[in-house]
Amino acid sequence: MLYLARLPKHIGAYHTVGTNGIVLNRTTLDMVTHGARSLREINSYVYSILLHEYLHALGYVREEDARRLVYEISLESFGPDHPATQIASKGPNAVFPEIALIDMPTESPDVEVIPDLERSSRRYIS
Repeated sequence: MLYLARLPKHIGAYHTVGTNGIVLNRTTLDMVTHGARSLREINSYVYSILLHEYLHALGYVREEDARRLVYEISLESFGPDHPATQIASKGPNAVFPEIALIDMPTESPDVEVIPDLERSSRRYIS
């Protein structure tokens, strides 16, 4: 399950161990979407964040392990100059420096469920 919620600035997303849910920071995603120069940059951000959380869901609970694997997978898949690799290596500010400058709103209890996330990938997996 994928959820969107307004989270503190320093949290891009999180996965709670033992669940199948990932909560993505809606405010940061909105800023990335509006500040990106291309769809490639947006997709790279989402890829990096979700890959990191999927790795947590698969049992890589230590942050250092998940970060290292996201970088290694991105480097091997896309090369060193790709935005996903840059995000994995240096963080989202490497591609979206304006995020650090924007004053973000406080957290909100509103959580949006992204429906049928798994359904879209069923054919790809099977």
